[in-house]
Amino acid sequence: MSNQPNPGGRPTKAERKEQARQEREAIQRQMASRKRNRTIGLSLVALAAVAVIVTVVVLQPEGADSELPTPDELLARAADASQSAGCTEVQTIGEYAGADAAHIEGDERFPELPALDTYPSTPPTSGPHVGAATLPAGVYDSRPDIGIAIHSLEHGGTVVWYSPDAPQEQIDAITAYYNQDAPVGQDRVIVAPYDYEGPGGQLPDGVQMALVAWHRMQTCATPSLEAAFDFTSQYSAPAFGDREYAGEAPEAGNVM
Repeated sequence: MSNQPNPGGRPTKAERKEQARQEREAIQRQMASRKRNRTIGLSLVALAAVAVIVTVVVLQPEGADSELPTPDELLARAADASQSAGCTEVQTIGEYAGADAAHIEGDERFPELPALDTYPSTPPTSGPHVGAATLPAGVYDSRPDIGIAIHSLEHGGTVVWYSPDAPQEQIDAITAYYNQDAPVGQDRVIVAPYDYEGPGGQLPDGVQMALVAWHRMQTCATPSLEAAFDFTSQYSAPAFGDREYAGEAPEAGNVM
Protein backbone atom coordinates (compact mmCIF):
# COMPACT_ATOMS: atom_id res chain seq x y z
CA MET A 1 0.00 0.00 0.00
CA SER A 2 1.35 3.44 -0.91
CA ASN A 3 2.01 6.06 1.80
CA GLN A 4 2.12 8.89 -0.74
CA PRO A 5 -0.48 11.67 -0.31
CA ASN A 6 -3.68 11.21 -2.21
CA PRO A 7 -3.59 13.46 -5.28
CA GLY A 8 -7.30 14.22 -4.78
CA GLY A 9 -6.65 15.92 -1.39
CA ARG A 10 -8.40 13.22 0.71
CA PRO A 11 -6.26 11.68 3.50
CA THR A 12 -5.05 8.22 2.86
CA LYS A 13 -5.79 5.31 5.18
CA ALA A 14 -2.31 5.59 6.65
CA GLU A 15 -2.80 9.30 7.29
CA ARG A 16 -6.16 8.71 8.99
CA LYS A 17 -4.57 6.01 11.15
CA GLU A 18 -1.73 8.33 12.17
CA GLN A 19 -4.16 11.14 12.95
CA ALA A 20 -6.26 8.84 15.15
CA ARG A 21 -3.14 7.72 16.99
CA GLN A 22 -2.14 11.30 17.68
CA GLU A 23 -5.64 12.14 18.93
CA ARG A 24 -5.61 9.12 21.29
CA GLU A 25 -2.26 10.15 22.69
CA ALA A 26 -3.49 13.71 23.20
CA ILE A 27 -6.54 12.43 25.10
CA GLN A 28 -4.38 10.13 27.23
CA ARG A 29 -2.04 12.99 28.09
CA GLN A 30 -5.02 15.14 29.06
CA MET A 31 -6.47 12.39 31.29
CA ALA A 32 -3.09 11.78 32.94
CA SER A 33 -2.75 15.49 33.65
CA ARG A 34 -6.22 15.62 35.25
CA LYS A 35 -5.41 12.56 37.38
CA ARG A 36 -2.19 14.18 38.62
CA ASN A 37 -4.08 17.36 39.50
CA ARG A 38 -6.72 15.40 41.41
CA THR A 39 -4.05 13.50 43.32
CA ILE A 40 -2.23 16.69 44.24
CA GLY A 41 -5.49 18.33 45.30
CA LEU A 42 -6.48 15.40 47.53
CA SER A 43 -3.03 15.34 49.06
CA LEU A 44 -3.24 19.04 49.90
CA VAL A 45 -6.67 18.55 51.50
CA ALA A 46 -5.35 15.64 53.57
CA LEU A 47 -2.35 17.66 54.70
CA ALA A 48 -4.60 20.56 55.67
CA ALA A 49 -6.81 18.21 57.74
CA VAL A 50 -3.78 16.78 59.53
CA ALA A 51 -2.55 20.31 60.27
CA VAL A 52 -5.91 21.22 61.83
CA ILE A 53 -5.89 18.09 64.00
CA VAL A 54 -2.33 18.73 65.15
CA THR A 55 -3.18 22.34 65.97
CA VAL A 56 -6.20 21.32 68.07
CA VAL A 57 -4.21 18.68 69.95
CA VAL A 58 -1.32 21.06 70.61
CA LEU A 59 -3.54 23.91 71.78
CA GLN A 60 -5.86 21.74 73.90
CA PRO A 61 -4.87 21.90 77.59
CA GLU A 62 -3.53 18.63 78.95
CA GLY A 63 -6.33 16.48 80.34
CA ALA A 64 -9.09 18.79 79.10
CA ASP A 65 -12.22 17.50 77.42
CA SER A 66 -13.27 19.80 74.59
CA GLU A 67 -16.94 18.85 75.05
CA LEU A 68 -17.05 20.12 78.63
CA PRO A 69 -17.53 23.77 79.54
CA THR A 70 -14.63 25.69 81.04
CA PRO A 71 -14.71 26.98 84.63
CA ASP A 72 -14.97 30.56 83.32
CA GLU A 73 -17.98 29.63 81.17
CA LEU A 74 -19.73 28.01 84.14
CA LEU A 75 -19.11 30.96 86.43
CA ALA A 76 -20.32 33.41 83.79
CA ARG A 77 -23.61 31.51 83.56
CA ALA A 78 -23.94 30.67 87.25
CA ALA A 79 -26.29 33.45 88.35
CA ASP A 80 -28.85 32.86 85.59
CA ALA A 81 -28.53 29.07 85.83
CA SER A 82 -29.04 29.10 89.60
CA GLN A 83 -32.20 31.16 89.20
CA SER A 84 -33.51 28.83 86.48
CA ALA A 85 -32.76 25.78 88.65
CA GLY A 86 -34.67 27.28 91.59
CA CYS A 87 -31.62 27.51 93.84
CA THR A 88 -31.72 29.29 97.18
CA GLU A 89 -29.06 31.65 98.41
CA VAL A 90 -26.23 29.97 100.30
CA GLN A 91 -27.48 29.50 103.88
CA THR A 92 -25.48 29.44 107.10
CA ILE A 93 -26.52 26.41 109.16
CA GLY A 94 -26.17 26.41 112.94
CA GLU A 95 -24.23 23.97 115.09
CA TYR A 96 -25.36 20.57 116.27
CA ALA A 97 -26.05 21.56 119.88
CA GLY A 98 -23.15 20.70 122.13
CA ALA A 99 -21.61 18.20 119.72
CA ASP A 100 -20.85 19.98 116.48
CA ALA A 101 -17.53 18.20 115.93
CA ALA A 102 -18.06 15.10 118.09
CA HIS A 103 -16.50 11.83 116.94
CA ILE A 104 -18.87 8.93 117.46
CA GLU A 105 -16.05 6.49 118.26
CA GLY A 106 -14.61 8.75 120.95
CA ASP A 107 -17.66 10.32 122.58
CA GLU A 108 -19.73 8.17 124.91
CA ARG A 109 -22.81 10.25 124.09
CA PHE A 110 -22.71 8.90 120.54
CA PRO A 111 -22.00 5.17 120.41
CA GLU A 112 -23.31 5.36 116.84
CA LEU A 113 -24.27 7.98 114.31
CA PRO A 114 -27.38 9.88 115.48
CA ALA A 115 -30.56 9.79 113.42
CA LEU A 116 -30.25 12.09 110.43
CA ASP A 117 -33.34 14.08 111.37
CA THR A 118 -31.61 15.22 114.60
CA TYR A 119 -29.11 17.31 112.61
CA PRO A 120 -29.84 21.01 112.09
CA SER A 121 -30.26 20.53 108.33
CA THR A 122 -30.95 17.90 105.71
CA PRO A 123 -28.39 17.00 104.52
CA PRO A 124 -26.14 17.60 107.57
CA THR A 125 -23.46 20.26 107.34
CA SER A 126 -21.77 19.46 110.66
CA GLY A 127 -22.36 17.44 113.80
CA PRO A 128 -21.34 14.02 115.16
CA HIS A 129 -19.39 12.04 112.60
CA VAL A 130 -16.82 9.33 112.04
CA GLY A 131 -13.46 10.81 112.97
CA ALA A 132 -11.15 7.97 112.00
CA ALA A 133 -11.17 8.76 108.27
CA THR A 134 -12.41 11.19 105.66
CA LEU A 135 -14.29 10.24 102.52
CA PRO A 136 -12.06 10.45 99.44
CA ALA A 137 -13.15 13.04 96.91
CA GLY A 138 -14.77 11.72 93.74
CA VAL A 139 -18.00 10.72 92.04
CA TYR A 140 -20.01 7.99 93.82
CA ASP A 141 -22.68 5.94 92.05
CA SER A 142 -24.26 4.84 95.33
CA ARG A 143 -24.66 6.48 98.72
CA PRO A 144 -21.38 6.76 100.65
CA ASP A 145 -21.00 6.55 104.43
CA ILE A 146 -22.52 9.84 105.51
CA GLY A 147 -20.75 9.84 108.87
CA ILE A 148 -17.41 9.86 107.04
CA ALA A 149 -18.69 12.42 104.52
CA ILE A 150 -19.44 14.86 107.36
CA HIS A 151 -15.84 14.49 108.49
CA SER A 152 -14.73 15.52 104.99
CA LEU A 153 -16.74 18.74 105.43
CA GLU A 154 -14.77 19.44 108.61
CA HIS A 155 -11.59 19.20 106.51
CA GLY A 156 -12.79 21.70 103.92
CA GLY A 157 -14.47 19.34 101.48
CA THR A 158 -17.78 20.00 99.74
CA VAL A 159 -20.52 17.61 98.68
CA VAL A 160 -22.87 17.78 95.71
CA TRP A 161 -25.80 15.67 96.89
CA TYR A 162 -28.47 14.79 94.34
CA SER A 163 -31.79 13.00 94.49
CA PRO A 164 -31.84 9.52 92.88
CA ASP A 165 -34.91 10.56 90.87
CA ALA A 166 -33.31 13.73 89.47
CA PRO A 167 -33.14 13.99 85.64
CA GLN A 168 -30.31 11.72 84.50
CA GLU A 169 -29.10 14.10 81.82
CA GLN A 170 -28.42 16.81 84.39
CA ILE A 171 -26.71 14.36 86.75
CA ASP A 172 -24.56 13.07 83.89
CA ALA A 173 -23.39 16.62 83.14
CA ILE A 174 -22.33 17.10 86.77
CA THR A 175 -20.61 13.72 87.15
CA ALA A 176 -18.78 14.09 83.82
CA TYR A 177 -17.47 17.49 84.82
CA TYR A 178 -16.14 16.39 88.20
CA ASN A 179 -14.76 13.16 86.69
CA GLN A 180 -12.54 14.88 84.12
CA ASP A 181 -8.75 14.97 84.26
CA ALA A 182 -8.37 18.74 83.91
CA PRO A 183 -8.12 20.30 87.38
CA VAL A 184 -11.39 21.95 88.46
CA GLY A 185 -11.00 21.56 92.23
CA GLN A 186 -12.49 18.06 92.12
CA ASP A 187 -9.89 16.78 94.61
CA ARG A 188 -12.01 18.49 97.32
CA VAL A 189 -15.46 17.57 95.98
CA ILE A 190 -17.73 14.57 96.56
CA VAL A 191 -20.63 13.95 94.16
CA ALA A 192 -23.14 11.35 95.33
CA PRO A 193 -26.84 10.43 95.61
CA TYR A 194 -28.52 11.32 98.90
CA ASP A 195 -30.50 8.19 99.67
CA TYR A 196 -30.50 6.91 103.27
CA GLU A 197 -32.88 5.04 105.53
CA GLY A 198 -35.27 6.72 107.92
CA PRO A 199 -36.35 10.32 108.51
CA GLY A 200 -33.88 12.85 107.15
CA GLY A 201 -32.51 10.28 104.73
CA GLN A 202 -34.03 11.87 101.63
CA LEU A 203 -33.69 15.39 100.29
CA PRO A 204 -36.58 17.68 101.27
CA ASP A 205 -39.61 17.89 99.00
CA GLY A 206 -38.94 20.11 96.01
CA VAL A 207 -35.16 19.71 96.28
CA GLN A 208 -33.21 17.62 93.79
CA MET A 209 -29.73 18.94 94.58
CA ALA A 210 -28.15 20.09 97.83
CA LEU A 211 -24.69 21.66 97.94
CA VAL A 212 -23.03 21.47 101.34
CA ALA A 213 -19.88 22.58 103.12
CA TRP A 214 -19.21 22.92 106.85
CA HIS A 215 -22.11 25.09 108.16
CA ARG A 216 -23.10 26.08 104.60
CA MET A 217 -25.84 24.78 102.32
CA GLN A 218 -27.53 25.75 99.07
CA THR A 219 -30.48 23.79 97.68
CA CYS A 220 -31.84 23.67 94.13
CA ALA A 221 -35.16 22.47 92.75
CA THR A 222 -33.31 20.84 89.84
CA PRO A 223 -29.63 19.96 89.44
CA SER A 224 -27.41 22.56 87.81
CA LEU A 225 -23.74 22.12 86.93
CA GLU A 226 -23.24 25.89 86.95
CA ALA A 227 -24.67 26.22 90.46
CA ALA A 228 -22.69 23.22 91.69
CA PHE A 229 -19.39 24.57 90.40
CA ASP A 230 -20.07 28.09 91.66
CA PHE A 231 -20.53 26.59 95.14
CA THR A 232 -17.71 24.03 95.20
CA SER A 233 -15.19 26.45 93.71
CA GLN A 234 -15.74 28.81 96.69
CA TYR A 235 -16.46 26.53 99.62
CA SER A 236 -13.86 23.81 99.00
CA ALA A 237 -10.57 24.50 100.77
CA PRO A 238 -8.46 25.58 99.07
CA ALA A 239 -10.82 27.39 96.70
CA PHE A 240 -10.48 26.91 92.96
CA GLY A 241 -8.27 29.19 90.88
CA ASP A 242 -8.38 32.83 91.92
CA ARG A 243 -11.54 32.49 94.01
CA GLU A 244 -11.37 33.22 97.73
CA TYR A 245 -12.33 30.55 100.24
CA ALA A 246 -15.77 31.48 101.59
CA GLY A 247 -16.22 28.71 104.16
CA GLU A 248 -15.35 28.13 107.81
CA ALA A 249 -14.25 24.50 108.05
CA PRO A 250 -12.29 24.03 111.30
CA GLU A 251 -9.60 21.95 109.58
CA ALA A 252 -9.77 23.59 106.15
CA GLY A 253 -7.12 22.40 103.75
CA ASN A 254 -6.10 19.27 105.63
CA VAL A 255 -5.72 16.17 103.50
CA MET A 256 -8.98 14.40 102.83
